Amino acid sequence: GGSYAAFIVPGLMMLSVLTQSVSNAAFGVFLPQFTGTIYEILSAPLSSIEIVTAYVGASATKALVVGVTILATAWLFVDIHILHPVAMVVFMFVTAFSFSLLGFIIGIWAKNFDSLQFVPMLVITPMTFLGGAFYSLDVLPVVWQKISLLNPVVYIISGFRWCFYGTAEVSIGSSVLVLAVTIAVCVATIVTIFRTGYKLRN
Repeated sequence: GGSYAAFIVPGLMMLSVLTQSVSNAAFGVFLPQFTGTIYEILSAPLSSIEIVTAYVGASATKALVVGVTILATAWLFVDIHILHPVAMVVFMFVTAFSFSLLGFIIGIWAKNFDSLQFVPMLVITPMTFLGGAFYSLDVLPVVWQKISLLNPVVYIISGFRWCFYGTAEVSIGSSVLVLAVTIAVCVATIVTIFRTGYKLRN
């Protein structure tokens, strides 16, 4: 029932937060590993939790700043009403945190700068564009609506849009569940990386 300009603002914010979170965290941990300075960090009297928190926190903070900047800019041109402001802030923070964890994993995994950009540019960005950032799933044929539901980004964007307008194409519970699963998988993977020393000890 609102304008298209107001409809796409949450999608634009999520597009930026997702891509910035992954790219910032991935590059942040890859560069020290590439130059060899990662060993200075690993040898410092810091726990693995503190190291991950530092990288992920820095990445998430930058992504949040970008997201807030987009919202502030959009407010100058579009009539935006945030129905659930607290939920919006929490949802954006959790999203930035979870995808920064994913970016941290990508930064450890990447062998070179090409593989570093592979996931953010060729996986995350297309998933976001096809995740309802700029259109409603209702405009798609029924078959493509069902296929779109296989894209986890659909749930994240839909949940974030619910924070603005109180309506969503999937239940808010499903959106929260997708974020929780993402965090759980990323945390488990990072714990395994530090326990095994994957690409960190050699």
